[in-house]
Amino acid sequence: MTGMTSSERPLLNRRLAEFGTTIFAEMSALALRTGSINLGQGFPDTDGPEEVREAAVRALREGRGNQYPPGPGVPELRTAIAAHQQRRYGLSYDPDAEVLVTAGATEAIAAALLALLEPGDEVVALEPYYDSYAASIAMAGGTRVPVTLRPDAGAFRLDLDELRAAVTPRTRLLLVNTPHNPTGTVLTRAELTAVAELAVERDLLVVTDEVYEHLVYDEAEHVPLATLPGMRERTVTIGSAGKTFSFTGWKVGWVTSTPALVSAVRSAKQFLTYVSAGPFQYAVAEALRLPDSYFDELRADLLAKRELLGAGLERAGFKVFRSAGTYFITTDIRPLGESDGFAFCRALPERCGVVAIPNAVFYDHREAGAPFVRFAFCKRTSVLEEAASRLKSLAA
Repeated sequence: MTGMTSSERPLLNRRLAEFGTTIFAEMSALALRTGSINLGQGFPDTDGPEEVREAAVRALREGRGNQYPPGPGVPELRTAIAAHQQRRYGLSYDPDAEVLVTAGATEAIAAALLALLEPGDEVVALEPYYDSYAASIAMAGGTRVPVTLRPDAGAFRLDLDELRAAVTPRTRLLLVNTPHNPTGTVLTRAELTAVAELAVERDLLVVTDEVYEHLVYDEAEHVPLATLPGMRERTVTIGSAGKTFSFTGWKVGWVTSTPALVSAVRSAKQFLTYVSAGPFQYAVAEALRLPDSYFDELRADLLAKRELLGAGLERAGFKVFRSAGTYFITTDIRPLGESDGFAFCRALPERCGVVAIPNAVFYDHREAGAPFVRFAFCKRTSVLEEAASRLKSLAA
């Protein structure tokens, strides 16, 4: 089997031909094969709160969600999402018309872009970007227009002039991610205000991925774009339980927006999974009602882990960029005498038994991301200590 038909037409849709197997699958397989510590894929190695897991067990036993849940999501979860947005950010959403539950944030992104784009529409996205963004834009027939976050004073910064210049008459929407994966940047209120002003001025829709909303550190502040003037009516906000509650396998995400925008996204979503994660939806509804102390402790735990791994990476010889949010650290490998992140990451397991991700995979401008490598710190302290110990051999 050659992967071609008798007419020589490729079996895979040409829109997806450039993507292939994700880097996460490749590097996770490499970790397994070499017995390495996997700091590549961003999933915790411990489960979230016991009371949330027990809530899922209770729902299973009581028969809640074992059959198809309602298309928009179970009412209890939609109500909890709306209450969370109101309590945290002062954003008021109608649980019945302005909240949609999805199979994780990945489906929310895909459904939003499939719903809102037509072939030829341009999407301005912050580069580097999570790999599903590019694939979803391609599946919708859109054209991605990257605006590159560039290293500056120990962090990655958005050039607002470059953002403005990227918008053309063909631009349909802006795709924004803050806190930002993979760089760890958290866009400031001033930066987001400029993004909002541009969206209003050019009458653009905005899809904003805020799955790391609770994972912000130091003086960083998460500002939902929908809270800014003129943005409530044009912003599709995406959230997720996986990153906040450490149950990434449950795949429970959501969209909040206006009735018209939620209806559009739901029109696409219903032909993707239709519904998913029935019993887990009830558990996430309970999770969203956890006291503030849970979120404070989560941040404190991850901040300590950021410091532990960051210090270890610096001792190993990496240049470490400050991570103001998410649970990732981006590093520059050039101080180690390296410049090719792909080659470095493929060799790293054999060199010292650690797996990381080359940031270049998240770039259209591969050369801009070539020397950068991402590590995840959402692991047990003992695992991070061992990884830091192994990485020390690079300094030698």
